Amino acid sequence: MLEIQIFQTIKYVFLSIAGIVFVVLFFVAAGYGRYNSRKWGPQMDNRLGWVVMEAVSPIVFFILYLAGDRMGNTVAITFLLIWELHYIQRAFIYPLLIRGNKTIPITIVAMGMTFNLVNSYLQGRYLFALSNPYPVSWLTDIRFITGSIIFISGYIINLHSDHILRNLRKPGDTGYYIPYGGMFRFVTSPNYLGEIMEWIGWAILTWSLIGLIFAVWTMANLIPRAITHHKWYLKKFPDYPKNRKAIIPFIL
Repeated sequence: MLEIQIFQTIKYVFLSIAGIVFVVLFFVAAGYGRYNSRKWGPQMDNRLGWVVMEAVSPIVFFILYLAGDRMGNTVAITFLLIWELHYIQRAFIYPLLIRGNKTIPITIVAMGMTFNLVNSYLQGRYLFALSNPYPVSWLTDIRFITGSIIFISGYIINLHSDHILRNLRKPGDTGYYIPYGGMFRFVTSPNYLGEIMEWIGWAILTWSLIGLIFAVWTMANLIPRAITHHKWYLKKFPDYPKNRKAIIPFIL
C-alpha cells in the first residue's frame, strides 16, 4: 500500500532529523523566549504565534480521528482525549496566560507548525487507521496504566512549573529571577522535564514505535535547551542553587 510506504519513509526521516536537531541545539539556542533576536527575521505577537504554532496538533489529530476507522473504539477515544488534554491547554490556554508583550520569530512559528503537522499525522494516522485496533482490555493493561500515570504526572509538573515561572514577575516587569518551589528544587527546567515525562508516558501507554519517536524528538529538542538554560542561570546569578541539575534530578 502506497500510504504505508510513504508513512514509513516519513517516520524514519523524522527520527533522523531529531538526531540532527539534538546536536545543533547545543550550538544554536532556539530563537524564542530569552534567546530571541532580530537575526531570526520578522516577528509576530508571542501569544498569537503560540496559538498558530500549537493549534495544528489538536486540530490535525482530531481530523485524523474522524477520518480513521476507530470512531467507536473506546481506546481510540481515550487516546484522543489524552492528546487533546495536552494540546488544547498548550494551544489555547497557555498563550492567554503569557505575560508581557514579547514577540516570536515567524521562522520559529513556521518550524513549530511543520513539526506539529508531521508529528500529528504520524501519531494520528497510526493510532486511528494503520495500527491494529486496540481492544478495550488495553485500558487495564499495565503498560497503559503505567504510561498514563507517567503522562499525568508530567502534565501536572509542566503546569505547576509554568505557573511558578509566570508568577515570578509583577505586571510590567521584564526582569529575570530565580524560580523556587515545586520541582525547581531539583532542576532548572522542570517544565521541560514534565513535557518529556508526558511523551514518554504516551509512548508507553500506546506501546508504539511512533509514540517512542515523539518521546525521542521531545528529548532531542528540550534537553539541549534545558542545559543552555542552566548555564545561563549559573552565569547570571552568582547565588544560583548549586545543587540543581539542568533537567533530570540528581543526574543531568
